[in-house]
Amino acid sequence: MAQQERAVATRRKIIEAAAAVFERDGYQAATIAEVLSVAQVTKGALYFHFASKEELANAVLEAQSDESAVLPQPIRLQEFIDTAQVLAQRLRTEPLVRASVRLTLDERTPIAARSQPFHDWNDSILRVLEAAREQGELLPQVDVPRTAGLCVGAFAGLQMMSGLLTGYQDLPEYIAGMQQLLLPSIAVPSILVRLDMAPDRGERLVRAHQEAERATAEVEAQSESGGSGSGKTPTTAGTTAARAGRGRGKAPRADAPRERSRG
Repeated sequence: MAQQERAVATRRKIIEAAAAVFERDGYQAATIAEVLSVAQVTKGALYFHFASKEELANAVLEAQSDESAVLPQPIRLQEFIDTAQVLAQRLRTEPLVRASVRLTLDERTPIAARSQPFHDWNDSILRVLEAAREQGELLPQVDVPRTAGLCVGAFAGLQMMSGLLTGYQDLPEYIAGMQQLLLPSIAVPSILVRLDMAPDRGERLVRAHQEAERATAEVEAQSESGGSGSGKTPTTAGTTAARAGRGRGKAPRADAPRERSRG
């Protein structure tokens, strides 16, 4: 088991090093030698996990898509909002996500790696919007496929501009502004007033997700060592994330209407 854990840790270390190199140099200029230098692993260790630079690029894209602070919400349009807000926050703080975006937009990245994130995100938004329609949250005239495509394209453009101008630091404000313009045209009024579109929504969700992960890791470590610890359990750790927005910014309850956030 220890050997397997070391292999997982080594693979993660290589992916993070590759992300740093791809973010800095782009796909074409990035080299395996530079990834080895940043990761501080042997060539054999790298090639045990990845056969080529293209495989490394795909691993970076897959790794960032596996990590999310977006929780299911009783109002599915809140989940739709949270998806973009969390990604905007992660672009501000996580090299892995920034590398993924650079790979996706870099014309010299292999086309399969470039196109898949757009397909995946479009499909994800489609599913959430269809669920919102089934729950009666959308106005009857809303074209779900067109709305999903518009949102993906708008986010791509806003993140590119924000990345160039401020290193993504103002991206949450841009995304919140886009959502505050879009949602009145697709959400029924009774749902619209209960949505949290505040610019700091993503930051609060990511922070709560990280706190829950730390609490879970502490519980697991204490369980393995036999210590009594602080009494936190995985269940209470998960509750930390679920309570991320209590008060201003929480995912709204169906029985607790409140004013819509203003931009």
